[in-house]
Amino acid sequence: MINKIIQTPAEAVADVFDGATVMISGFGEAGSPIELIHALIDKGARDLVVISNNTGSGHVGLAALIENRQVRKMICSFPRSTNSKVFPELYKRGEIELELVPQGTLAERIRAGGAGIPAFFTPTSVGTPLAEGKEVREFNGQLFVMEHAIRADFALVKCRAADRYGNLVYNKTARNFGPVMCTAAVTTIVQARKIVEPGQLDPETVVTPGIFVKRVVEVSNPADESKLVAEERRYPW
Repeated sequence: MINKIIQTPAEAVADVFDGATVMISGFGEAGSPIELIHALIDKGARDLVVISNNTGSGHVGLAALIENRQVRKMICSFPRSTNSKVFPELYKRGEIELELVPQGTLAERIRAGGAGIPAFFTPTSVGTPLAEGKEVREFNGQLFVMEHAIRADFALVKCRAADRYGNLVYNKTARNFGPVMCTAAVTTIVQARKIVEPGQLDPETVVTPGIFVKRVVEVSNPADESKLVAEERRYPW
C-alpha cells in the first residue's frame, strides 16, 4: 500500500546530504516551507546549492539557512528584498555565490528540467550581462539566449492539503514555484497543512500528482514568517 507520510520534518529531510542541490518553493513568505527549512538547519547539511525565488527574510527560514553558513550558492531572481538582511551582507563579503536568473526564466528552467527538456531559447536577457558566455541565436529576425534546464537532488515544498499518495493542492498564490519544483527533483519533500484520506481531494483540483512526490509531512500550524520577522526572531531559537 502506498503511504508517503513521514511523521516529522526532521525525518523528512534526514537524507539531505552535504553538497546537495535543493529547490525551495515560495514567493516571499507565500509557499515557503519554513518547518522543513528549519529541520534542514538542524540536520546540518552544508555546501548546499539552493534554488529559490529569493533569499529569505529576516533571520528565519531560508535566510536562517544562509546565515548558518550551510548554503554555498544561491540561484534566484530576487537576492535582495525589503527584509533580506543576511544574503546581501554575505554576498558583499564574497562569502556566498549568486547566479541571478530572471523570474520567468527561472520558472521555465525548472519546468524544462521536470519535462526532460535540456535547454531552450528565450529573448529575456539578450544584450545584458546575464547573457554573457551563453549561446545566442537568431530566430525570425530576433535574438534569443539559450538557457539550460535545472534539476535538483531535493525539493522542499509547502502545500495546503495532501493525501498519503502524495497528491497535492495549494493555497492560492502559495502555489507559485511548488508544482514545477516537484517535477524537477529526484526527491520531493512536502509539508502539508492537512493530510486527508485518499479520495477526499477532488481530482479536478489536484495540481501536483503523487507520482512526483516522495514524502509528505503534516504541519498543521505552520509558522507565520512575517510575524517571526516582525518580532526579530532568529532560528535556531
